[in-house]
Amino acid sequence: MTNSPIVDDLVRASAVMGDMIDRIAGDQWTAATPCTEWSVRDVVSHLVGVNLAFVAMFEEGPMPDLTADCLGADPAGAYRRSTAALLVAAVLPRALERSSSSWVGVASGAVRLQWRIADLIVHGWDLAQPTGVAATWPDDLVEQALAFARAQLPDQSRAGRFADPQPIRDDAPALDRLAAFTGRPVPWTP
Repeated sequence: MTNSPIVDDLVRASAVMGDMIDRIAGDQWTAATPCTEWSVRDVVSHLVGVNLAFVAMFEEGPMPDLTADCLGADPAGAYRRSTAALLVAAVLPRALERSSSSWVGVASGAVRLQWRIADLIVHGWDLAQPTGVAATWPDDLVEQALAFARAQLPDQSRAGRFADPQPIRDDAPALDRLAAFTGRPVPWTP
């Protein structure tokens, strides 16, 4: 545990995602996902790339080339290495308080980590659909991510980030409601 609840939550969410990625079978990496333009490998590449971008923001260093292959022959290892780097960068002095600008706007490090956690959970849902790899997301993280996304998205454009919310029952599991809120059809079919 760290001295920051948001970093502790990131540790928990990152561990669940790492366990999921470890269980993706070799023949599943090219499968289609609910992210219409992305395969399973592309989703994991996005996760690694965003981790590396967050490291650059927190360290105030140059942004990585997000178009480059950041997975190589070991996607699970690339994810774990990028997660470890992010966790180190997130506890740097003032990393959570300092605001930075990116293509999605200006936000503090703490707000960016809330988005990071929501992104991990949503993309965990995306990966579970084609692979059948189930994840046990902590209920409190899913509920927090859903509340955070609902609070943030009315104030921000969804363009290039999320599709419009999809219909879903109010009593559906929070993970499915989060997926639907971020534009995924629930249930998803390839």
